[in-house]
Amino acid sequence: MKKIAMIPARYAATRFPGKLMQKLGNKSVILRTYEATVATGLFDTIIVVTDSDLIFKEINSQGGTAIMSKKVHESGTDRIAEAAIDIACDIIVNVQGDEPFVKKEPLQKLLQQFDDTTVEVASLMQELKSEKQVIDPDYVKVAIDKNKNSLFFSRSVIPYRREKNISIPYYEHIGVYAFRKQALLSFANWPVSQLEAAEKIECLRFLENGMSIRMVLTDYMGVEIDTPEDLKRAERFLQIPSVLPSEEN
Repeated sequence: MKKIAMIPARYAATRFPGKLMQKLGNKSVILRTYEATVATGLFDTIIVVTDSDLIFKEINSQGGTAIMSKKVHESGTDRIAEAAIDIACDIIVNVQGDEPFVKKEPLQKLLQQFDDTTVEVASLMQELKSEKQVIDPDYVKVAIDKNKNSLFFSRSVIPYRREKNISIPYYEHIGVYAFRKQALLSFANWPVSQLEAAEKIECLRFLENGMSIRMVLTDYMGVEIDTPEDLKRAERFLQIPSVLPSEEN
């Protein structure tokens, strides 16, 4: 199967505009994400899909491949779907532009899910260890079934532990997806769903249209940069990778 990675890169992020062009160490966030994806060696092609001339020039000036979106999009998945239409491939991995610490092993596990012909979409999750993170709406939680297929995604605490003596894990959804090409194109053809609009979680569009997502448990993926505070945490993680944000709380 031909496997490609696409990195959606919107400049005007709602919570942290221009975050992808912020410096993380001596490189921009988007360049670190691109280089980390290349370093995995897993993909036939890696493309940044952006709405920004700044990001376009940043990637292409460093020998990478970036293309400009033609339309305004509701989500990063919609953005890469537009670009994927004319690309010959079987599996597309969506690596979010704000994931500068992406690693080979979790992406490899993600790709392996497609050995199962019933899997149309797969994504990553990690266990949340901090109660502060569990209750924080900036951390998207996912509940799964016994086969590790998604049941629901929410910014609320799911599942709600009414029985306090029962110990259950909480998982954070990491915004790295893999799709069979047709599943990605179907997503882009569906209208924004009600739950997706309410939660601002794009993968709920798959669930509302009857397509489950195979979740892959991974170890800590580093810092996803959504806010200026995340960028500060990413700087600390860059300097001392052994110190996790959960240990700072």
